[in-house]
Amino acid sequence: MLFLAALRTASGGPLVTIEVNGVRIRGRTISRGETEGEAIVSKRNFSFLGDVDPETGIVVAEDSDIRGESIAGKIFVFPSGRGSTVGSYVILRMAKKGVAPAGIINVESEPIIAVGAILAGIPVIDKLEKNPLEMIRTGDIICIKAEKEGLVKVKRRRSGESKR
Repeated sequence: MLFLAALRTASGGPLVTIEVNGVRIRGRTISRGETEGEAIVSKRNFSFLGDVDPETGIVVAEDSDIRGESIAGKIFVFPSGRGSTVGSYVILRMAKKGVAPAGIINVESEPIIAVGAILAGIPVIDKLEKNPLEMIRTGDIICIKAEKEGLVKVKRRRSGESKR
């Protein structure tokens, strides 16, 4: 039943607005909540089953562009999920251990990420009017308020502080 609710949410969630240096961009709320944290950006689709160590939150996938980096407590920005439905439960396990992302921003979320985030209480937004992979950089500070309607603010680090 939760899976079906997540699918309905993923297909028609409330709109959210993202603000980058004063420019607001709308998107869709997948999983509601409010959080703030440092962004970590990957240009590759991600599987929570096998791409991350669920005990530490460290990315372990050999083909990942963020291998060796921690996603724990960060706003994880990536295109979409991939892989096994077990990934939903890995997200929940990571949340219980305190090593899950604080929030997720996808180009387009899919049911594995949606279900896992809803179970774990992690805010997720997707389908922004502009590609978040082009707007958000690793090291940016992100504030997410994803409720019925929401706002995401991206605060740039000072020049030279961004990692990517």
